[in-house]
Amino acid sequence: MDVGSSASSAGGGVDELSGGLFDGYGEASAASGAWDEMFTADGSVREASAPVHAALASTAVRDLRGRADALATSYTDKGITFAVGGEERPFPLDVVPRVVSAQEWAVVEAGVAQRVRALEAFLADAYGPMRAVEDGVVPRGVITSSSHFHRVVAGIEPPNGVRVHVAGVDLIRDADGVFRVLEDNVRVPSGVSYVLTNRSAMAGAMPEAFSDQRIRPVAAYPRRLLAALRAAAPVGIEDPTVVVLTPGVYNSAYFEHALLARSMGIELVEGRDLVCRGGRLHMRTTAGLRPVHVVYRRVDDEYLDPVHFRSDSMLGCPGLLNAARAGNVTIANGIGNGVADDKLLYTYVPDLVRYYLDEEPVLPNVPTWRLEEREAREEVFDRLAELVVKPVDGSGGKGIVIGPAASPAQLEQLRARVSADPRGWIAQPVVRLSTVPTLVGDRVAPRHVDLRPFAVNDGSRVWVLPGGLTRVALPEGELVVNSSQGGGSKDTWVLADDRPDEAAPSRTRSAAAPTLPGAPPDRGPGVAGTADVRDQQQQQQQAAQTGEGQPC
Repeated sequence: MDVGSSASSAGGGVDELSGGLFDGYGEASAASGAWDEMFTADGSVREASAPVHAALASTAVRDLRGRADALATSYTDKGITFAVGGEERPFPLDVVPRVVSAQEWAVVEAGVAQRVRALEAFLADAYGPMRAVEDGVVPRGVITSSSHFHRVVAGIEPPNGVRVHVAGVDLIRDADGVFRVLEDNVRVPSGVSYVLTNRSAMAGAMPEAFSDQRIRPVAAYPRRLLAALRAAAPVGIEDPTVVVLTPGVYNSAYFEHALLARSMGIELVEGRDLVCRGGRLHMRTTAGLRPVHVVYRRVDDEYLDPVHFRSDSMLGCPGLLNAARAGNVTIANGIGNGVADDKLLYTYVPDLVRYYLDEEPVLPNVPTWRLEEREAREEVFDRLAELVVKPVDGSGGKGIVIGPAASPAQLEQLRARVSADPRGWIAQPVVRLSTVPTLVGDRVAPRHVDLRPFAVNDGSRVWVLPGGLTRVALPEGELVVNSSQGGGSKDTWVLADDRPDEAAPSRTRSAAAPTLPGAPPDRGPGVAGTADVRDQQQQQQQAAQTGEGQPC
């Protein structure tokens, strides 16, 4: 069925069936100038999306709207929220999924794994011999001037050579349908909890859309993550104790911390639950101190250890870094990984892939100007009104200036800020992110999306979760997808190929993740309880922490 046509059946016409959902979609999609992931330029439905389109076209509009409202209510009831400006809001989940074919995903999977391997090699080099600097691949100043480069961790060798245990690589699809890397997240990437909960919710909301296709499951993520964390344990530890370190309940991503701890069957702890003695890390429990060997931290570097970083931090544990340096505990992800997240370093990653791996990049970058370079800065200043300018250490869409949407006064302010700190900025062309049909009222409309695939590295293989967090910009024409800017999410369906270990044996049941816990737990069993009244400074630190990359 073409994009502009309407469905009909016995007992229902355009006003009753969702065929009318697509009225006017073709015109809106063409006007956006973006690659549409459900429809081709001539209005035909893409093969991978045909079952979803057919399911939508045979569902009553009122029923579809009801399902969407039920999703929002269930997310609120289960505490699946994200904090914006101190207010807890349900994370919007659109009822129309995003579908990625097996062939398309093969490219994404290979490209993300390649990128993680290159960044692993770079981090080992940056905190070691700096061969890439000596060989002229990347300037020393790019590394040492990064606000996330920490000399204090130089020389620390992870037990299994892994610093990037979890990565989130943000991708966009350009007007030609090519996947490109927008940025890397190898500090404390977040958002995978929404991948798991979205799949569980969509299995109940759109069961008929699962029935005619095989969708690769996402339920293996907690198991894969736990295996990677256990593999990172110090040498000689056969049955390591792994914990998730959270800033606390006031952190915007606390729901994710609690969900992952429970899904992996390990303890969720705060800094006050940990103590270092004799160069070893222990956890306070009702039965006394218990050794801890691996810390999956969801706390920024600066708050992890008040001995070496912020002395006023109440979120970490004094002596933690010394215990890691002694080889008695592994911190995942590694401290200092943020130098690989720096958007100036991002411009060198294709060269780093060639240098460390002797391969051509599978996934290209978005073309980028380095504003610390005079000629590039002059060119950008001449075209400021048509480009996107970003701070190199920004996250969550903060600080980004989209030239075509900025006022002359805003552009002049930007010019002054860049001139004062050129190393702190990059510029990119405005990329028309691809669009996916999104329910808006009683119709669907094209809305721009990006994709954050998650990768887990156990030291022997980089496993890429088949799917990822699709973020959607809900306001019309908006290109910033973060929830802090009014964005939401979609379930990402990767169609299975013939691999027996990944393809779902049942087309419906196993495509969805098992039912996940609703409200996050207060604490894991056996950990000493937290006082009801928390110190105000700790609350502020919990809420202020931003190193999770603001995925939403």
